[in-house]
Order: sequence, then structure tokens, then C-alpha cells
Amino acid sequence: MRVVRSAKGIVVQAPAKINLFFEVLGKRADGYHEVETLMCPVSLFDTIVFQESPPGPIHFHCRQTTRCGIRVEAGGGEVPEGPDNLAVRAVQLLRERAGVSDGGWLHLTKRIPMAAGLGGGSSDAAAALTAANVAWKLNWPSERLMPLAAELGSDVPFFLDGGAALCRGRGERVEPLDRFGLWDFVVIRPPAGLSTRDVYRRCVPPDQPRNVNPLRDALLRRDRRAAGREVFNRLQPAAARLSPWVDRLHAVLAAADGLGYGMSGSGTAHFVLCRHVGHARRLARRFQAMQVGRVYAVQSCR
Repeated sequence: MRVVRSAKGIVVQAPAKINLFFEVLGKRADGYHEVETLMCPVSLFDTIVFQESPPGPIHFHCRQTTRCGIRVEAGGGEVPEGPDNLAVRAVQLLRERAGVSDGGWLHLTKRIPMAAGLGGGSSDAAAALTAANVAWKLNWPSERLMPLAAELGSDVPFFLDGGAALCRGRGERVEPLDRFGLWDFVVIRPPAGLSTRDVYRRCVPPDQPRNVNPLRDALLRRDRRAAGREVFNRLQPAAARLSPWVDRLHAVLAAADGLGYGMSGSGTAHFVLCRHVGHARRLARRFQAMQVGRVYAVQSCR
């Protein structure tokens, strides 16, 4: 994550993510699903600004850009306010565990679409942990912040680590992919989103799970065509039963000249793997003209 100290406070850019691979291995005793997923952060950012204040409460303010709104067909889609917001919960948790009495102002500029499978809430929480850790001069290393991140949510440890990774368990066991390199994508967020919980409820774990290794190996040797062939998401059929946008976007992307395409997380956002940045920009203009939702030409990032 990009961390900058400014006159406004500690500023952290919180990236979205896409799931290039997502397999559901089964239901766990704790109610979560056992998963194996390969994720990478991409250059679509929320912004967290945290400023410490004298002892007192954590104040929260959110500004949503017009590019953020999304109609949700199942479940809520508004940014939670106050203590219900995951970023606020992250700061409160750190303050409690570190024994900090100071308060703070937490400002969120929201650009990552919600209810789309792009991980914006989890990324905001990781960014808030990072910002408060710096602002309060705790200097906790990432290894000490990781248990707090896992407590907050399945994807928060991934964002705290900061790069492409294989994630297992319920998502909290992170194996970084250090030789991931730079990749270009187009992300499409249609006008309607989905509830993660409802998608998982309709997902049937396979008898023989798909192996992530062919995709991981193709990515690490920078074989774009092979990587495109191995993109996979087990949640896609369940999401398609809940929203017509899933099949519609699959049809749109299948007709494009991308190297591979898929749904991110529990949807409804989709992505297409591109040959280079120019290819991504051309495809983005084409999809914008088709009016299938918000379109972003992005790159993998740390």
C-alpha cells in the first residue's frame, strides 16, 4: 500500500483486487468456506486518510464518488457508517489491542464499487490499520498486524501483505507470489451487484477441486496466453443464478479478443486479461461504448 504523511494526516491508497482463480473446497465447521484463491491487487484505489486526535472517539467520514454506486440485487450495498464500517472497526481493534487512548479522524474516499467482488471493504480495513499504526507511532511490523487483519475479515490479510498471493483457509493464509510481474486488465462492474453470502449459499463444492498450479506457473513464467486459459472461478455458476449480468458479461468478454476472462470473487464484476496497456485501453473504450457498466483499464500493483 502507498503510505504518505501529509498535512491532512496519514494517507493510504487502498487497491481493489481481482481473483484470477477461485476454488471452493468445502464448508468449514465455523460456517466459513475453505477456499483456494489467487488474487492480485489492481490500480483502482480508495483513499484512506487518518489523523490522530486527543483522547476520544474515532470519527468517520465517507465521500463516495459517482463511479462507486451500484444497485444490489441481494443484500445491502451502502457504505456502513460509524462502528459498522470495517475500516472503523480496524482502527478500534488496533487501539484496543495496543492500549491507545488517542482518538482520530478517519476519512474514506470511496471509488471501488461495492457488492462487486473487488474487495474494497477489506482493502479499506487494511489501509486503516496501516494508517493508524503509523499515526499513533506504534511501529508494529506486519507480522504483528496480521492476526488483527485475520480477525477483521478473510481478505484483509491479503491486502495488508500488499502483493499478488495464493490465499487459503477462509482466505487468511497468504502465500506471496514475489515474481508476479506487471499485468494489464480491464475490469467491468455492471449496474447491479450481489451479496457474497447469497452467492456462497448457492455454491456447490466439487468432488474433485481444480488445481491452481497451472495458472500460478503460467503467471510466474509470464506466459500470458497460458495464464488466460487457466482463469477460473467456482462461484460463477452460483452468481449467474442470482443475476443475469453474469452470463451477459461472460458473453461480452467471450466475443472480445482478450487472453482470458472471468468473474472476480463473488461478483458481479468481471475482468479480461490483456496483452499490454494499449490493448487494455482499446478494449475499455469498446466496452464503454457497449454500456455494460463502469469500465476500468487497470494494472496489477503492490
